[in-house]
Amino acid sequence: MEAIKISLDDYILTGGGANGESYDHKTDPTVMLKLYFPGKINQPLDEMQLAKKVYDIGIPCPEPGKYVVTEDGRYGILFRRIPSKVSYSRATANHPEHVQHYAEEFAKMCLQLHNTHVDTTQFECVKDRYHKLLTENPFFTADEKEKLSRFINEVPDTDTAIHGDLQYSNAVFNDTKRYFIDLGDFCYGNPLFDLGMVYLSCNLSDASFIKETFHMEKATAIKFWEAFAPAYYGRERSLKDIEEEIRPFAGLKTLIIERDTGCPMPQFRVALEEIIK
Repeated sequence: MEAIKISLDDYILTGGGANGESYDHKTDPTVMLKLYFPGKINQPLDEMQLAKKVYDIGIPCPEPGKYVVTEDGRYGILFRRIPSKVSYSRATANHPEHVQHYAEEFAKMCLQLHNTHVDTTQFECVKDRYHKLLTENPFFTADEKEKLSRFINEVPDTDTAIHGDLQYSNAVFNDTKRYFIDLGDFCYGNPLFDLGMVYLSCNLSDASFIKETFHMEKATAIKFWEAFAPAYYGRERSLKDIEEEIRPFAGLKTLIIERDTGCPMPQFRVALEEIIK
């Protein structure tokens, strides 16, 4: 797919993340741009093709448009802009008194996602993705990798959708609809791989990271999790039981974080102690 040239003079910067920045079109309120940092060419193209497939199977997400490149050689994707959107993390930060409501809405979205069956020939299996990450990771020993690989293999398989980066900042809403965003890691498999990121972003991340990334106090993030868990699992299971099941999957997210940062993350590896000891 050939990228279409655009000018950043037509856009205004609205936000940023680990891989790039987001822009709104200055004159067309229906268009937004997700622009990757310099040097990333294949990543936006891969995400563009994946975004089209995800949109086509009915996952509630922004409609992807064109694959583009700017004058300075940065690649990105145009999406249909969602007017007046706010993420569940930002809404919770702005209105912590409504944390229960936002957590329950987010849990409902996640349940719908995790009950969506997909054509497994069209998407990557989450286990394959984690095995690849494990192979490429330079920070775990050979023995630790063997134990982690065994753990991954023993997780029951499903053919249901996984977001891949299920943080409460990656779900947005406006007055009429709710959407998942940043679906570049979309795949299929057991929802536990997704739920681990919810737990990590609310509980395992330190207070400064939560404040900087999700704009709220850690105490509020923990309350979000404590409302999310029973809304997702049902109130028959204890929070302690849920956390014991999910904790190692939160630890597995270490593989993604260490890939992106190039540094070992001992604060998240704690969740893997029972596996790699």
